[in-house]
Amino acid sequence: MATHSTLETPVCKVQIDGLVVLKIIKHCEEEGGSEGEIVQGVLLGLVQGDTLEITNCFPFPKQADEEEFDDVQYQMEMMRNLRHVNIDHLHVGWYQSTKFGTFLTKALLDSQYNYQHSIEESVVLIYDPVKTSKASLSLKAYRLTEQTMAVYQDMEFSLESIRKSGLSFDKLFEEIPIVIKNSYLVNALLCELDGLSSPGDEHFLSLSTGTLLEKNVELLMDQVDELWQDTNKFVNYQRALGKTQQNKQAHIHKRQQENAAREARGEAPLPDEDLNKLFKPPTMPSRLDTMLLAGQMKNYCTEVKHLASQSFGKLFMADGLQPSPSS
Repeated sequence: MATHSTLETPVCKVQIDGLVVLKIIKHCEEEGGSEGEIVQGVLLGLVQGDTLEITNCFPFPKQADEEEFDDVQYQMEMMRNLRHVNIDHLHVGWYQSTKFGTFLTKALLDSQYNYQHSIEESVVLIYDPVKTSKASLSLKAYRLTEQTMAVYQDMEFSLESIRKSGLSFDKLFEEIPIVIKNSYLVNALLCELDGLSSPGDEHFLSLSTGTLLEKNVELLMDQVDELWQDTNKFVNYQRALGKTQQNKQAHIHKRQQENAAREARGEAPLPDEDLNKLFKPPTMPSRLDTMLLAGQMKNYCTEVKHLASQSFGKLFMADGLQPSPSS
């Protein structure tokens, strides 16, 4: 995995060739299957100013569980072969499919941190085939924020480190605007195909977004339940910590009284004890899971808002086209 030099300007825009988008869609349709299995691949391209141009990609092959697969060796071999045929071979990130926008996981955070730590300009493209089939193309680019990179480097997601860095669930990732670029020949072909298409093929007024909206609400409810369970874990930790501190203070007070009584009798005081070993504090649960759950809930809420606004607009338009009963 090649390491690029430090960027003078941050990546503010992602430009993707139309052929790369079609390759990603083809890979997800062929290997994702009807079960919506997660598929991944590598993005290749270059950086021009503050724009990351993605000009090529290749998928990770689907491997059986019993087979050993060295993904790093596979990437190096593919990039070496692309370089031999004079195709862009610089590594600029990776892509992953998702289902109903459920992608904020610890595994994705780990992978993006490793990519961004070694290749600063790298991004992750998230493609949702379910939303694409129901509405328009669902393809988004994300990067970890500087705050996330700083906290993740120490691998300590405690309350103190998160409060000190100012990190929150809505600052884990930053979304980068995407522009899809086609060549002039492709644009001419699209114009020709658009002219040949029949006028009855448009489905932009379809009212079938209700199923997608209902699914997002169900996922949001499940996420709320998981967040509640995770919150209960932290509340139980606080209770256990408070109980441990009370027992520790009671033990210290009792030892002080015993030593005072021994000194009054002319006896040597009892030796000091390692109170941290005697009263071992409970392990604080990582706050990363809570932040990921909250971030995923935010994505669901944004999608529900978007779908609801579309549905209401279509319903009002359809209601306006209906003839009134008086007429």
